[in-house]
Amino acid sequence: MTMMPIISKLYCSSSQTMLGVRRRPHVVNGGGFVVTDFSSQKVVFKVDGCGIHGTKGQLVLRDGEGDAILLMRRKGGMVEVLSIYKKWKVYSLDYEGEQSLVFSLKEPNSCFVPNNGIRISVEPRASSSKGWDFEITGYFPDRNCSIVDVRGNVVAQVGVNKEVEKLMGSKDLYHVVVKPGMDQVFVFGVIAILDYIYGESTYC
Repeated sequence: MTMMPIISKLYCSSSQTMLGVRRRPHVVNGGGFVVTDFSSQKVVFKVDGCGIHGTKGQLVLRDGEGDAILLMRRKGGMVEVLSIYKKWKVYSLDYEGEQSLVFSLKEPNSCFVPNNGIRISVEPRASSSKGWDFEITGYFPDRNCSIVDVRGNVVAQVGVNKEVEKLMGSKDLYHVVVKPGMDQVFVFGVIAILDYIYGESTYC
């Protein structure tokens, strides 16, 4: 097992972890979602939707105590309109509020982009010859997608219990399986952005 501390090794588990995600309605803290540990039912992370700040394209991931860990910000303006990609930049926040760029995510702004996929680059840039370090396979709104590294290894997988979905009639409750050694903050930072891209609980 290789540790992949993209934000911090504190968030890398030596064993495979299943975490539950519950969406919050937009009227509560601007929307977003809560992440709990399946075994202990303890809140691990919270993601604030952009409605809480009144700022489009800005999300915050917090730990279980409510302290901000990640700030996710989408680049906007004319640059985005003219670009073939929409780009998100993700910053880690220390206890003094200092920001450090940890990864960026590109979503195609056009159906003409070759290999029309969402790709993630870790900062500072790794030596991947492909120009990216992870990509999304599958389709997030169906709760059937994975984060895959450049070698094709699945590092995290989003899924939904079909019985729960049938009972509730929605995909507001789903789970994420994170592989051993993978940084869980990174995984849920990516999921928060996917949630926004597809106009779900974090979008405003």
